[in-house]
Amino acid sequence: GHINSAFCDGMATTVTAAHHFIWRHLYASIQAAQTPTSKLRFVTPDKESSMSTLWQEEEFKQICSRESLTEKAANIEKTIVVKEHERARYDFDPTMFYENRFWNRRPDGIVINKNHRTLYILEFKRSSDRNKDFLRVKEDEANEQHRSIIEALRAAAPEWTFEQINFVAGRRGAVVEDDFYNKLYISTKEP
Repeated sequence: GHINSAFCDGMATTVTAAHHFIWRHLYASIQAAQTPTSKLRFVTPDKESSMSTLWQEEEFKQICSRESLTEKAANIEKTIVVKEHERARYDFDPTMFYENRFWNRRPDGIVINKNHRTLYILEFKRSSDRNKDFLRVKEDEANEQHRSIIEALRAAAPEWTFEQINFVAGRRGAVVEDDFYNKLYISTKEP
């Protein structure tokens, strides 16, 4: 069968768990495909980590300082609409809201190649695959979800390359094969 959407509150936990299970399996498979000489480091193998947690690790501090990233991120976060469920936190302290929203962002995966100064944000999305346009819609959604991370990192550490790779699968298991295999290749190649 296929995984239903989480529009039903009673199904939300199950659907989310299935989503994470599928992503972790894909992530582990990509990681396992690495050659022994690969310089790619898969940073988040077991679970999503917030940007705040990631920037406590030494290798992230070597990319840029937390202060510099906070400054760049705040300017970008201000351009992103405050959602209704975020309104109370925004109204309480707008400055801290933007900073906290950035540091609480949680990419599905991160891969780093320090030798080539490249960092990949990986994101996994599921979508209804009834609509032939499902790939583009979910690509756009994923890119917007992590826009502030990518743009802030580019501004704070211009000597590095930052890219986002989105994996999109339909609830019924559909994938656009060329797109999917191309992204698998990109996520495992050395720059």
